[in-house]
Amino acid sequence: MQDTDYSFRSNRVTLRVSRHSMSFSVADTASEYGIRYEPYTVKSGMSVAANLREAFTKSELLGIPFTKALIMVDTPVLYVPLEYYHNENPEILYRHSFPGHDGEMIMRSVIPDLNVVVVYAVNKDLNVVVNDHFSDISYSTVCQPVWSFLHSREEPDGPKTLYGYFHDRKLDIFSFERTRFRFCNTFKAEQYMDAVYFLLYVWQQLGYDARRDCLQLIGQVPDRDALTAALRRYVLRVYALNPAAELNRAPITQIRNIPFDLIARYTIR
Repeated sequence: MQDTDYSFRSNRVTLRVSRHSMSFSVADTASEYGIRYEPYTVKSGMSVAANLREAFTKSELLGIPFTKALIMVDTPVLYVPLEYYHNENPEILYRHSFPGHDGEMIMRSVIPDLNVVVVYAVNKDLNVVVNDHFSDISYSTVCQPVWSFLHSREEPDGPKTLYGYFHDRKLDIFSFERTRFRFCNTFKAEQYMDAVYFLLYVWQQLGYDARRDCLQLIGQVPDRDALTAALRRYVLRVYALNPAAELNRAPITQIRNIPFDLIARYTIR
């Protein structure tokens, strides 16, 4: 490795892992962006675990001897209200809700501000690779920092907002009702007309007001102008969140193609 600057090696490195992409990042006060960010090209013919194992032999950032790691995974999520968490078996519920995850670890994260426990799967082989390199490991879903960031901006007495977060070739749609999710689900929406359908369907099901309430788009929005124009035929207040404007032009927002969940992860304290 050419890099010998280990000034941040006691920090927690973040590995963002999804089916189609992977990246590694760490807070770095010496960087002009406030973090060091390294996207990694995933090989389609290899498993996620095999891709990560290979990344450890090629990545400059992963060549630094970190001991702590946060692994942000993009897998289906089950939402369990906090008051029911001790009365149900989340693992059984998850495997019934999402067939095909029998060979995976089931993880849970508590989000106190939203009174919910989110349950999600982690590939066992991926976990083996991670444990081979780090001694202090924690997991989260990729959307968790996005939920926390947007919930912190909610105005309890203001208009209702429906959020659409585009990432990893899919669309997460969610809304809040004070200290809870009112709605949260994931849809495959690589084409903008699919996104229009799902967003307007959820909007209608929740009974939102087309003139008063808001629809906000976040992330890697496909055909943003066309999507926004199509939605404004039915909803007056449609906005695309601009991370730079929202975060006072924070340096991290200038990193090209960085997912919004990573921006939220490093800006929420």
